[in-house]
Amino acid sequence: MLILSSLYLPPIQYFAHLYADPVAIEDQGEHFIKQTYRNRCLIATPNGPQALTIPVVRDGSGGHTPMHDVRISSHGNWRHLHWNALVSAYENSPYFEYYADDFQALFDRPYDRLANFNTDLRSLILELLQLTPQIRVSTDYVTPLPAAATDLRTLIAPKATIESDPSFQPKAYYQVFQERTGFQPNLSIVDLLFNLGPESRLILKQSLNH
Repeated sequence: MLILSSLYLPPIQYFAHLYADPVAIEDQGEHFIKQTYRNRCLIATPNGPQALTIPVVRDGSGGHTPMHDVRISSHGNWRHLHWNALVSAYENSPYFEYYADDFQALFDRPYDRLANFNTDLRSLILELLQLTPQIRVSTDYVTPLPAAATDLRTLIAPKATIESDPSFQPKAYYQVFQERTGFQPNLSIVDLLFNLGPESRLILKQSLNH
């Protein structure tokens, strides 16, 4: 069993673990933490990885807002900016045209809660990957951990090194800009999905050692 955070277009590491262990609890009771994948993802560009960050509403709680209560800010027209960034990065990738409409429909929808947006994106991605894990959402902070659970809440984070999760060993695959930037490991799952389509499952399988 995995203990996961609610993440925005999560990195490949997240889905590699779900491929290997398809039973999980998503902890929406944990506090929202800035500069994490909860509202940020990394995509490929000709200049290297680019972070896309969803602005959230400051509620005066001093950083103690449960993830399920975090509201999305409409500041800066971020939906339009994020979608344009995805189009710019991946419109020439092999599978973008097959999946673009499904993703754009979610970016066009006016979500209020960050966790709801993350959940619907995750559900779409799992459907496209043809993965059917059992994921239960907890609105209470998950502690103590269930027996034999693997806690990934702090392991899957921008500031965490790949070495901190020794079971995850990113498998190289085709990327649009790799001749210019070199292979960029552990970007958002959309990088893998738009480049490899149905073959993404094989990369997930090969990227995790148990």
